[in-house]
Amino acid sequence: MIKVENLTKQFKKFTAVDNISFSVKRGEIFAFLGPNGAGKSTTIKMLTTLLTPTSGEIVLNGFNIKEHKDDVRKSLGIVFQDPSLDDDLTALENMELHAALYQVDRQHRKERIQMLMEFVELWDRRKSLVKTFSGGMKRRLEIARGLLHHPKILFLDEPSLGLDPQTRKHLWSYIVKTNKAEGMTVFMTTHYMEEAEKIADRIAVIDHGKIIALGTAKELEKKTKQNSLEEAFLELTGYEIREEEATGLDRLRQRRQMWKRH
Repeated sequence: MIKVENLTKQFKKFTAVDNISFSVKRGEIFAFLGPNGAGKSTTIKMLTTLLTPTSGEIVLNGFNIKEHKDDVRKSLGIVFQDPSLDDDLTALENMELHAALYQVDRQHRKERIQMLMEFVELWDRRKSLVKTFSGGMKRRLEIARGLLHHPKILFLDEPSLGLDPQTRKHLWSYIVKTNKAEGMTVFMTTHYMEEAEKIADRIAVIDHGKIIALGTAKELEKKTKQNSLEEAFLELTGYEIREEEATGLDRLRQRRQMWKRH
């Protein structure tokens, strides 16, 4: 479903993504992990047509991203790390706007919207303004919106960041159910190692713009001789704090570094 060959992105003299290659099977849940500044977001932006690669090839759902950009975009659903809903519209109006933009068949549009909003337990709040929603409710609505046009590939850029454990559990339950029911391919990034370990079929670890490991959680643990994916990730990427705001994983890396010193 996704085929990437020798993908590179340079910003002047800085190489953000450095000649990476990988593939994702149809119906697979694929996790993309890395520290801050490793190249995750740049890669996702290229895969979703938001950035043009410096060199390399990307094929999604059988379409070359350079030659068939519109077909690629129709194949994708995206849930961004930052909220992207219109707070001044109701939940239903946000869904209807997305349906119009993606030219969802009018005959089945209402039925599809109701089914998805019931799926994420928001149908009773369909007439409420989004600005009255909690963070978890907004994220659930974004999941429903991302699934509205039957995407072949769903991109999730840290969709559970900042959510409470219960909401995170429900969110991933929706995604896994849809993956199994529709055979939808999922490409996810997360800073929560337990999510990747439990949910992803395979995991790629990227650091300094290069993919440094790829396999199942168990394979990565075996490769690094560690007992958990979290420990394997830290062994592969190091313990130092990277640039940009420290995330939960960065703080964990800092604590581990302090433990090792003592």
